Amino acid sequence: MAKPNSKEGLKEYALRKLGKPVLEINVDDDQIDDLIDDSIQYFHERHGEGIDRVFLKHKLTEAERTTMTGVAHTTTATSTHGGIASVDYTEGANYLPLPDTIIGVNKVFKMDSSTLSAGMFNIKYQIFLNDLYYYGAIDLLNYAQTKSYLETLDYMLNPDVQIRFNKKNSRLYLDINLKELSNENFLILDCWRVADPESTTAVYNDFWLKQYTTSLIKRQWGQNLIKFTGVKLPGGLELNGRQIYDDAVMEIEKHEKTLMEEYAMPPLDLVG
Repeated sequence: MAKPNSKEGLKEYALRKLGKPVLEINVDDDQIDDLIDDSIQYFHERHGEGIDRVFLKHKLTEAERTTMTGVAHTTTATSTHGGIASVDYTEGANYLPLPDTIIGVNKVFKMDSSTLSAGMFNIKYQIFLNDLYYYGAIDLLNYAQTKSYLETLDYMLNPDVQIRFNKKNSRLYLDINLKELSNENFLILDCWRVADPESTTAVYNDFWLKQYTTSLIKRQWGQNLIKFTGVKLPGGLELNGRQIYDDAVMEIEKHEKTLMEEYAMPPLDLVG
């Protein structure tokens, strides 16, 4: 199939590009599966279309509250200076486990924004109630400056949630006072999630991914044949695994350069 929509389809596509069934591709199925997994992982980590920005909501359970107020583990450090034999260091368990598909967290929205806006008595409601009784009653510049001031005041009284996240352990640490979070509050996470190829099958048909996977399999093919370099085949043919390997390495470098220049998301400090 020219448009693969599964892992098996991508495998067959890459093998046909390398010459199957005219040529015998000397690569084991397990090796191909590993290479496809490597390609998809690289696609998720570097390709701009390999991830989606999503907003997830979660309501803390009582069991999670109890766990997050406990201690994760204790580390004992031994010192040979100052007469201190050992010191214990404890780490809090103030984290939530996230799905493995989450590879980055931008922010957690404010737990409580009622400092300046609570029901009918919030300042925004009062401005519209008292000053906007007819169109044009309030100067828009003054209104914008007032809103900016209120946002600054709200930020000082109710700062953003401080978080720490590492995708290797899938733990979202929340440096907050859990007592300030009521049972009715939801956590709203602004995060990045990988485009799962099992549910988003169009990932397998990505042009760059197909070319990159083919080159990885070609490199493995050449690597498998290198040890047979110089062996004569019937008819006087000679295997040249080194040439196949070198060609594949050049192709991979070209694909990775194309990825960084055309498909990867730019660093944040380069975004204007």
